Amino acid sequence: MRAANRWVIPLFIVRVLAGQQLPGSLPPPQNWTAAEDHRNMMDQLGIKALRPGPSGTETAPNHANYDESTANPFPILPDALTLKNGKKVTTAAMWWNQRRPEIVEDFEREVLGRVPRTVPKVTWTVTNTVNATVGSRPVIGKQLVGHVDNSSYPLINVELQMTLVTPADARSPVPVMIMFGGGGLPGASAPAARGPAAPAGGDPPATQQLIADGWGYASINPGSIQADNGAGLTKGIIGLVNKGQARKPDDWGALRAWAWGAARALDYLETDKTVDAKRVGIEGVSRYGKAALVTMAFDTRFAVALIGSSGEGGAKLHRRNWGEAVENLTGSGEYHWMAGNFMKYGAAEATFGSKNAGDLPVDAHELIALCAPRPTFISYGVPEKGDAKWLDHQGSYMAAIAAGPVFRLLGGKDLGTSDDYNKEKMPAVNVSMLNGQLAWRQHDGGHTDGPNWKYFIPWADKFLKRP
Repeated sequence: MRAANRWVIPLFIVRVLAGQQLPGSLPPPQNWTAAEDHRNMMDQLGIKALRPGPSGTETAPNHANYDESTANPFPILPDALTLKNGKKVTTAAMWWNQRRPEIVEDFEREVLGRVPRTVPKVTWTVTNTVNATVGSRPVIGKQLVGHVDNSSYPLINVELQMTLVTPADARSPVPVMIMFGGGGLPGASAPAARGPAAPAGGDPPATQQLIADGWGYASINPGSIQADNGAGLTKGIIGLVNKGQARKPDDWGALRAWAWGAARALDYLETDKTVDAKRVGIEGVSRYGKAALVTMAFDTRFAVALIGSSGEGGAKLHRRNWGEAVENLTGSGEYHWMAGNFMKYGAAEATFGSKNAGDLPVDAHELIALCAPRPTFISYGVPEKGDAKWLDHQGSYMAAIAAGPVFRLLGGKDLGTSDDYNKEKMPAVNVSMLNGQLAWRQHDGGHTDGPNWKYFIPWADKFLKRP
């Protein structure tokens, strides 16, 4: 009789005894506005008031600074090759074993946030396969969904969306560029996958150029990973891991989440026999240019990067007083890109006093340095065509200059200039600096990296030693 009774224990008791949480006992996800979530983080940090960010409208009373004579209030950057104990980094081993971990820790704690150790597994499924053409080349397109295990919190479902397109006639695995965007499968039903139509006499879309050169490309939808707003921080992958609750100050923001999603895309590509997984790159423009730089910096499996018009939070120096500022990224419109702790550096009044960009332990040159010695191409356009002064092209060039010593230490080539980032000025528009693993080119187009693809692809082929 006792043995029989063991089999009628209700399932919910079994689950409780096993330590599993019942769906009914899970906390519902917070459904805050961005302003409410932003205020919650201010309260967690003890911030009473934030400095407002400058306006991008030049006629506004609080317009951004575009006077180079006042653009460098903090002219001395943290030295990427000096340990916190003051010792100089003189060998590659010191960089990898000592200095790089220090820089990573500072970025994770204060700027971009930490990817939790408890992020669940992603299972990829091919949901559709098509035979099509891109340009004049036959290709195979795959539609993929990456299901994130949500058994720990079934109230949030995350399905990563990706397409992969490779040449149909390839005789060996091909390199692939992962691009942040929502491109669909090639073919009449989804022309967006081939990129925007090229202007008369203009370059073919990047996708056509890649396929023509024997590359493949993948497109991952950032919105399927994490929403691009503060209200979404209790949803998406960040919300799933936090069980729908608010972030802690050193939790990851959207940039780190998008980079995590790109890394999971690379996980899949490592299993696809059509892909040369040792030659997978990452690309993005604007906020996704920031995400591409973060992806390259933190995941050393990525072989090459094209960083398009990334600005503040990307390749632009935080310490520069030009265009978009730290205070723009600590306000309620963009704070979600960063760790909560980053808001401290926009604080006018707080329990800890006040902080500004000069108090940051790291800056953009060190984010670029984390990519070294892998090929890293920094791309911008011109303000006249819509790549706004707001992005601070010169400040991004200065960051690239300051990252150069790390590339050299690790056996790579820098931009070929002096290391004096305060004196070096950008080369003229359309002048290529492509002789090293660290590359720069400002094209004469707008807020896009489109005109630079025809330079990027042969440069990447060279440094990836493609036959």
